[in-house]
Amino acid sequence: MAVIPAAALLAGAGLVVAQQAAKKRRTSPVGYSDTPVLPGQKWKVHDIDRPRPKMVTPGARPGDPPSDAIVLFDGKDLSKWYVEDKKSRELKPATWKVGDGYFEATPGAGTLVSREKFGDAQFHVEWSAPTEITGDSQWRGNSGFLIMNRYEIQVLDCWDNPTYADGQAASIYGQWPPLANACRKPGEWQSYDIVFEAPKFEGGKLMQPGYATVFHNGVLMHNRKEITGRMAHRVVGTYAPHETEEPLALQDHDVAVRYRNIWVRRVMGYDRP
Repeated sequence: MAVIPAAALLAGAGLVVAQQAAKKRRTSPVGYSDTPVLPGQKWKVHDIDRPRPKMVTPGARPGDPPSDAIVLFDGKDLSKWYVEDKKSRELKPATWKVGDGYFEATPGAGTLVSREKFGDAQFHVEWSAPTEITGDSQWRGNSGFLIMNRYEIQVLDCWDNPTYADGQAASIYGQWPPLANACRKPGEWQSYDIVFEAPKFEGGKLMQPGYATVFHNGVLMHNRKEITGRMAHRVVGTYAPHETEEPLALQDHDVAVRYRNIWVRRVMGYDRP
């Protein structure tokens, strides 16, 4: 009688197990065409014809850019930025100091402005306030994350540093205080994750205000909060018509705040049909 090798017996057994598992595997339809239409949409419940979301590969670690992100700083140079002269407003080659994986505001150099423009978007930015404390209130680690170069999420060292509520870290500057103070100590890296809906204009008239959802170090600060106008100091900011996409800016407030790991995802379809 022929002897069947043990490897062959194992292979055969594995095939049987796989076939049995396939028979037991539960299947489900990939969609339906006989369900009711969803209120306010053109699609049916579980519509088989509804477009499926595209694949996006998340970053390897929390905070890393996903596969569809536009990386505005790669840790090496500022080739994706200009600097805006404080007096002339002229855009010039970026002169902020670049260090090992970060860059730093150069006091007096001017605001940093991205070459690329954005509208509705998801933003990620990491920043660090100076460890040397030379002031208080608004002179402690002050900069600003200026969406569309006009709507400011405040950057400020608020670790044991009282200031006015609508001007502290993660505030929508001059409009809305954050829901909490989640600041880390000076010198430690902090993160903002922001979902921004750009305002809409028609014929020079505001049709829809902007909205911002903001997380500071993973803590919710604003939940789709309405933006009431442009950033302004000691006055009420108002809207003025602008393009559907505008650059991002990092404010020069004469303080050496550091930045790293800045990326953006264009977000289309808030009113997805």
